Amino acid sequence: MKKPVVDYRKFRFSKINEPEFKHLWLILGWVFYLMMYFITDHFIPVERCHVVHSRVDDIIPFNEYFIIAYASWYILIVATLLYFLLYDPGSFANAQKFIICTQVVGVITYIVWPSIQLLRPEHFERNNIFTYFMGIIYTVDSPTGVCPSLHVGFSLALLSAWLKKEGVPKLCKFAIILWVGVICISVCFVKQHSFVDVWAAFLMCAVIELILFGKEYYLPLLKRCSGSEMRVEE
Repeated sequence: MKKPVVDYRKFRFSKINEPEFKHLWLILGWVFYLMMYFITDHFIPVERCHVVHSRVDDIIPFNEYFIIAYASWYILIVATLLYFLLYDPGSFANAQKFIICTQVVGVITYIVWPSIQLLRPEHFERNNIFTYFMGIIYTVDSPTGVCPSLHVGFSLALLSAWLKKEGVPKLCKFAIILWVGVICISVCFVKQHSFVDVWAAFLMCAVIELILFGKEYYLPLLKRCSGSEMRVEE
């Protein structure tokens, strides 16, 4: 196991504003999210919620096996943030900033425009370990506050950080793209989100991506591409 780039054994809260540890402040974004999740999930009346539905939702069947991909979202978040925390604080900061932005936009949307989806099956046609865990998820997670999907939003935020990270093999990046893609479609197959929630999350993340990284990442990339085209023409 390679050595972490930051020696967190030296961390003391009095040192949190030092350059070596300053990125740890971003972890507080999860405290904000969990607090607001509890508030929006328990104190917004269902009567105020707008039903989110798409014709695509009627085409997509419920499939409990997609809970494997849906639940792997937690592994993606923990594994990615822990890896970046140990070996690439810059990527950790980028991922956390993106996630915090999706949290803020999502929570504000849930308050200003409360949403609900009514897609969950009334009963499961099969009884197996997958439907058992789906029942648990349905119990602890209400179908409100769904548009845009933060399940999708967080996944895209982490994907953004991985794609920008230098030194990652192309095959590994391709695997992460596939993983995130399956997670994004799984929310529809387990009926946790409408297709509308998914594309709304993609739109939200596209805007956040440009705001956060447009000047630093995409503008230089565009200039390099333009310069290459000019040299080819010459």
